[in-house]
Amino acid sequence: LGKCLEDSRLFCRHLPPLLSLSLSLSRHLLLSSPMKATLSDNSPLSVPLILDEKQNGLAHKLEEVESNCHLSSTTNISFFKTCFNGLNALSGVGILSVPYALASGGWLSLILIFVIAIAAFYSGLLIQRCMDMDPDIRSYPDIGNRAFGNKGRLLVSVVMYIELYLVATGFLILEGDNLYNLFPNSGFEMAGITIGGKQMFVIIVAVVILPSVWLDNLSLLSYISASGVLASVIILCSIWWTGVFDGIGFHEKGTPLNWNGIPTAVSLYAFCYCAHPVFPTLYTSMRNKRQFTNVLFLCFTLCTVSYASMAVLGYSMFGSNVQSQITLSLPTDKLSSRVAIYTTLVNPVAKYALMVTPIVNATKSWFPCQYNKRMYGLLISTSLVISTVIVALVVPFFANLMSLVGAFLSVMGSIILPCLCYLKISGTYHRLGLEMVVLWGMILMGVAVGIVGTYSSLVEIIGHLRADGLSSLMVSRAWSPY
Repeated sequence: LGKCLEDSRLFCRHLPPLLSLSLSLSRHLLLSSPMKATLSDNSPLSVPLILDEKQNGLAHKLEEVESNCHLSSTTNISFFKTCFNGLNALSGVGILSVPYALASGGWLSLILIFVIAIAAFYSGLLIQRCMDMDPDIRSYPDIGNRAFGNKGRLLVSVVMYIELYLVATGFLILEGDNLYNLFPNSGFEMAGITIGGKQMFVIIVAVVILPSVWLDNLSLLSYISASGVLASVIILCSIWWTGVFDGIGFHEKGTPLNWNGIPTAVSLYAFCYCAHPVFPTLYTSMRNKRQFTNVLFLCFTLCTVSYASMAVLGYSMFGSNVQSQITLSLPTDKLSSRVAIYTTLVNPVAKYALMVTPIVNATKSWFPCQYNKRMYGLLISTSLVISTVIVALVVPFFANLMSLVGAFLSVMGSIILPCLCYLKISGTYHRLGLEMVVLWGMILMGVAVGIVGTYSSLVEIIGHLRADGLSSLMVSRAWSPY
């Protein structure tokens, strides 16, 4: 047990100050028993030590050890630093797909991004209220536990870890698509099998990323991936420059509304607002917690303006022909386009390890302390990378996969669960009033988006898989001598 605690301290020391709670690492450090350690800037960091709530004996022993260690947990993060961390949490690869989302649903579907943003902002306030009602709540899984016990904690944790896994898989697809766009005629032969196109780049990127997943010291990666806000600004400005000065223009009129594409549009919009797991950490780290509402309002406003601007720019430039990632529609011979594409390529490479590290740590915590955690960590992390490569090769459809994540996981984690937890913790479900009507309205909206969006995403994925299988069969028959 002492070795477990020492491992957690070493993990804390290897992380940089201001780990940019924006990153999915800090977004998803889900813990069973909250433990705070102080970084060099006195910002608290939650470390996942155990995940299995059934191990009650170990949990109680761990709590005793923690209580005797007196790990300090001062909270002195300023308003502006918290805003920066919040903006990083909300700024991600979703910005690449909002033009495709708008093209899927038509101009009027842009209203939905504001509806989703308002609902996500309000559910963020609900998380704050839940924490105000119980000072023992330190993390998002704690809220689930306070509301529904161990089952609630398990549900929140499972949702967050599955989301982490699928987003990491999406990173590989994104890298493969954009590298293939830059180098369309690349390929190599291995063991008599010719590997080319996007599949080759997915494998190459995974090989490049693999050593970073083995690292214990993630400080450099976290600093690089903390530039989510800067990357979003660079991509947005580069695409605007391409439209204004590189001859593309903004001549596409588009369609007012496409009902068939609404499920895809709203699911991709929801994917842009899946930062709620980091809100408890942001809140507890603030020097003046009364300003947290202002932090959320500023972060959601700026990010929504950024997403809406990107959607309008991309749809005006390429219309219904816009690709699932706006960078795939850009002319690769223009400098501004290459800036946008290379910026897109850098961040996911750095963020991948930060995405899978919480999953690795949670999996390692299932093993007793006397086992060689380093060896198991290498095995688990390598297996995770291989599995994400397999999924990326089998389901290489970025927009459909992110739409599935948005509809099923993001809606559940960002809208449905905060509302349900607040209803239970506050006892609002006992009282009929405007608040309860609003909360149940949000829950029903989330359920509707989840069902329709998940069904639509799965249908499109299955359709793509069947089309690819038919194409492969036709090619093999064309080359067959019989």
